[in-house]
Amino acid sequence: MTEKFEKFDIPAEYEKYMKDSYTVFPGFCDVHVHFREPGFSYKETIKTGSMAAAHGGYTAVCTMPNLNPVPDSVEHLNEQIDIIEKDAVINVYPYAAITVGQKGEKLADLSGMKDKAIAFSDDGRGVQSSEMMKEAMTKAKSLSKMIVAHCEVNDLLNGGYIHDGVYAKEHGHKGICSESEYLQIMRDIELSKETGCPYHVCHISAKESVEAIRKAKREGVNITCETAPHYLVMCDEDLKEEGRFKMNPPLRGREDKEALIEGVLDGTIDAIATDHAPHSKEEKSKGLSGSPFGIVGLETAFPVLYTKLVKTGIVSLEKIIDLLVYSPRNRFNIPLSSGDFSVWDLNDSYIVNPDDFLSMGKATPFEGEELYGRCLMTFKDYKLVYIDERKLGIK
Repeated sequence: MTEKFEKFDIPAEYEKYMKDSYTVFPGFCDVHVHFREPGFSYKETIKTGSMAAAHGGYTAVCTMPNLNPVPDSVEHLNEQIDIIEKDAVINVYPYAAITVGQKGEKLADLSGMKDKAIAFSDDGRGVQSSEMMKEAMTKAKSLSKMIVAHCEVNDLLNGGYIHDGVYAKEHGHKGICSESEYLQIMRDIELSKETGCPYHVCHISAKESVEAIRKAKREGVNITCETAPHYLVMCDEDLKEEGRFKMNPPLRGREDKEALIEGVLDGTIDAIATDHAPHSKEEKSKGLSGSPFGIVGLETAFPVLYTKLVKTGIVSLEKIIDLLVYSPRNRFNIPLSSGDFSVWDLNDSYIVNPDDFLSMGKATPFEGEELYGRCLMTFKDYKLVYIDERKLGIK
């Protein structure tokens, strides 16, 4: 699935920078990012988020709806689309909310938004009511749209903020149980069976979630799922007392990480998405208990996967590229242009320094780690949208 650069039509003015040792990948696609605009532009903007995506080799992303205003009507959705059309350097496909204000009480205007939204999601919040989720799935099915779900049972959270595992017990932290994730997935699987609605599960982190989805696929349920790089290469034993290790769902146990890798290998997991969720430096400076959930990931995703899974022989490069490019695009019907690609030096290693990020968010659990794989150029429809001028010797 990977291609050497000779098979891509590199614009003539950039051919002189190419070397035989470089690798060219088709444009990555992330179906789960938070660009924070409108409403929270002090955390990230469409412009900075899309620039960060280009730095990571992405040419298409899908933005989640926890914004202000929430895209729960055509009017509100258009506010985000106007900014995307003005500022995005890659393709940005917005989600529309499932419920008004993401409150889980009243169905949003799904009919009105269907032609402008990539799918419907209340990401950041699980839809707590089975009746509401059934109504949403029934409506989405009639519109030929997909429901994309953040699965979390609020009644099981009990104030937790990291996984209810080894680290929480040893350090006196409040834990989030895995049941809060997989029980809602199991509920939604039954609703998807009943309604026939195509269903995609966000950022799975627990071994029971993997098994529930695997079983549902065997039974013919129209279901797909994603996980994130950090869940595949870290577990709660890797936690530190810093906000850059806090995300939702949390890093779970070693067995969960191993189950997720097995889910990648056997095809249970259909996409790797970053859940790129930037916050301000001040917000993320309050440790595990006081910081908001969310880390950034667009600029480290491929290097993390390449370094920790491919170079170690755990997962093939072809599988990683499928999960970053082809499988998510196929599921979400996101086109891939022949002019969408990125150029990488896979032999170049470096220490992760958040100051080098183009994202306004700097919180990453990979800070200070050595990673292989440096993105040198990214093209969208043959237009250069990112270039590492220093490494290419331009400056």
